[in-house]
Amino acid sequence: MEILLTLLFLLSAILVPVIALSRSRRELGQRVSTEALPHRSSTTPSRPPPARPGGQNTKTIRNPAMHWTGPEEDPTVAGRKLGGMVYLGTETRRDTRRAVVAIDPHLTVAKVGNQYAGEGMPYWPSYRAINPRERATYLDWLAGGRDDPRIGAGYVFLFFYGIERRFFVDNPDPREKRLLLAEVERLLLVYREHHSVRRYLDAFVEAARIVIDPSGDQEPCFGKSGYDLPLGLRVAIGRMAGSGQPLSDDWLLAWYTAHRDTRLRAPAKRAPREFRAMFGQLFADRFPDGLRIRTPQRMLRPRYAAASSTFQIDLAPHLGDVPDIASLSKPLAVAREIAELAMSALDKYSRFLRRNPEGRDTIEAHALLPERLWPLFPSAGMESLRRWAEEVVDAGGLVPVEQVVERLEGILPEKIGKRHLTGAADALARLSIGLAPDPRFALRGPRPGEPVVLFRLPTGVTALEDVSEGYRGVLLAIAMGSFVAHADGSVADTERAALDARIDAADLSATEHARLRANLKWLFAVPPDLALFRRRLTDAPEHVRQEFGHLALGMASVDGSVDPKEIKAVERLYKAIGLPAESLYSDLNALVAGSDPVTVRPAGVRPREFEIPPPERAGRVRLDTDRIAALVADTARVSAVLGNIFEDDDPEDPDAADEDGTGARFPGLDPRHAALLDELLTRTRWEEPEFAALARQYQVMQAGALETLNEWSFDRFGDALIDEYEGYELNPDVATEVTQGNA
Repeated sequence: MEILLTLLFLLSAILVPVIALSRSRRELGQRVSTEALPHRSSTTPSRPPPARPGGQNTKTIRNPAMHWTGPEEDPTVAGRKLGGMVYLGTETRRDTRRAVVAIDPHLTVAKVGNQYAGEGMPYWPSYRAINPRERATYLDWLAGGRDDPRIGAGYVFLFFYGIERRFFVDNPDPREKRLLLAEVERLLLVYREHHSVRRYLDAFVEAARIVIDPSGDQEPCFGKSGYDLPLGLRVAIGRMAGSGQPLSDDWLLAWYTAHRDTRLRAPAKRAPREFRAMFGQLFADRFPDGLRIRTPQRMLRPRYAAASSTFQIDLAPHLGDVPDIASLSKPLAVAREIAELAMSALDKYSRFLRRNPEGRDTIEAHALLPERLWPLFPSAGMESLRRWAEEVVDAGGLVPVEQVVERLEGILPEKIGKRHLTGAADALARLSIGLAPDPRFALRGPRPGEPVVLFRLPTGVTALEDVSEGYRGVLLAIAMGSFVAHADGSVADTERAALDARIDAADLSATEHARLRANLKWLFAVPPDLALFRRRLTDAPEHVRQEFGHLALGMASVDGSVDPKEIKAVERLYKAIGLPAESLYSDLNALVAGSDPVTVRPAGVRPREFEIPPPERAGRVRLDTDRIAALVADTARVSAVLGNIFEDDDPEDPDAADEDGTGARFPGLDPRHAALLDELLTRTRWEEPEFAALARQYQVMQAGALETLNEWSFDRFGDALIDEYEGYELNPDVATEVTQGNA
């Protein structure tokens, strides 16, 4: 047995080295065989090796058949000079779903490249996977300077994958890294409208800047670039927090606008420069020395995930310890308060820009800015407008309505409607000049050829829509009084004095008194409009018409008596609004002073001849002033009853009777956008060309329609309706609410 064991031991000592040598030779043969076939490609890419700190992988992918061409080189493929910054050759991968960055000169290329959109390209495009026409389109784009706006995002990514691999995996010298970064920044300028391009290239730029210069200064950027806060912003604010440096208004606003939960309203979107300036002014009021924030305990540990999904890079070693501000919420709450105030201050300016997208530099637009922004956004025409308006006021205040609108808007519209006059009133108020009638409260607006009244307002009055109920009541009372005063074809001094006294007796602010006097001046300057009352009140409930008739009668008799011509005017009004003429006389009888017999002679005196009482002036009826005062004093209640009936409209705007779209199927949208929304709700996803075609069909701007619908959706449902990402997708939850709420 011992001899047998000895023989086995000797045999194993001889065989083991032989087996090992044979295995090594086989492995060597296989490796040499693989390297000898540079054009072989497999079907499944392996997971890339983990990244080393500093941007290098632990194992570099070597392939002598694939090489990088630098910025100074100009390689030629399929007869096209590509301009460098691309990989050439065949890159071996095991999974064709992952991007292959190299341009393989052996693959077929069509003569003509016209597949600009690249609809057939996979999500992670590779040169090998696209068809010959798409290859031709891609090569033409490279040869043409990489700036053709018609090109689809897939081609941009195919080129970009090579740059990010070269920068992070090959780790070239700093000079070349700066050239690569500059090329990506240039691409961003050209293709920033592509949401996915902007998102991934922005991430590269932030990471590349950290690698090139970890301690470099950052500049605040405004707006979202992805779901997470931009890395550069987190680094900059984190370093400020760590060093105790207070935040400026720009950095707080950049943080707020980049946060995923932030929803800016239309004023911030339509007027971003003005919004930033207003935010800065309000921030300085509250935090003149900047906003200090607490230092988070958690440190930032950023990684760069390649857009090609083939590698990741740990950026923390470049940065060192930087506090991560992503979890802080108090600064965002402060920013939200200031942003809301800033947007509210710009509401009128924003509404003007919505109606006049090209009117940003007009006098009216400038006048609608908050006054504290005027020095930051100067207008050469403002002082000229002020001088003109003050000359009109000094000359009596009456001026043709066409002159006012043309002076403010630069052109005279074909028809002057409520929105033109509202804009003019708001604009002039910024110059402490009032306009009467204000279309928000007038029974009617001025017609072509009729005047308006300009007058001086107290300084600082801009919210013209904020008036008291007492103001509304007195305005209605003097409107009725002027109607009656016009009955005999002219307005007597006594009638003017009576209506002036009505204004003086009202317990109102100095501003409302000034506005009422200007309105009375206009009411005296224009003829009454009986057709207006007929049109507005014929179909009103009977009790409303009776209230109006009583008010007219009360204003006709406010001096204690009624002239026959005034009675005739009120009678015409009664008939116009559908009240029987007999009711006028019964109403008038209720106001007659005294119900006792008329005294013929005093008791106890027996003269030699009969005497009769002195006659009243022919045709006049003596009335009970107390009863009249009680009737007229109730004009505030009457004004509330009649307010909706006499609210002016703007019939020349067929697309939207008012900005809120009252009565539409989707309240708040004008008919065109409502029709577009109705069509969009039929599907959950729309491709870019389809959405563009719908916008043309419904005669709206594509970008403006997206903003309008999402703004409407935020206001009503608290979230966006349409997500723009490689097409347009409808938020299913919001779409359900819209459909159910408008079924």
